[in-house]
Amino acid sequence: MLIPPKTPDVRVPRLVGLMAVDAREAAAAQGVLLAAPDRPEFHRAVVDYVVRQYPPPGVEVPRGAVVTVWFEFGEGEGGGGAGVREPRVPRPGGGGLQRELDRPGRPFEAITG
Repeated sequence: MLIPPKTPDVRVPRLVGLMAVDAREAAAAQGVLLAAPDRPEFHRAVVDYVVRQYPPPGVEVPRGAVVTVWFEFGEGEGGGGAGVREPRVPRPGGGGLQRELDRPGRPFEAITG
């Protein structure tokens, strides 16, 4: 474990995207404590990923301050959904590659014009 220098204030590390075990190590190395309101057994969590943190990364806080992390999105936040899945009217036109590229006629036909 990395021992941080003894200064009165420390910067909050970026914890979003880290697994629980890595977030704990990063926080300890920086000199802050972690709290997870959505995980009562936070000290046992290993592979859950941090999705939010407060205070945000880079903020100066007193050494030993508590940084709160969340492992699940709250109501109406993120979650990876694809949004509303209603049919669009009017429907988009077809085409794709067939629309972009001319279809060849007979391969050896002379072009006159």
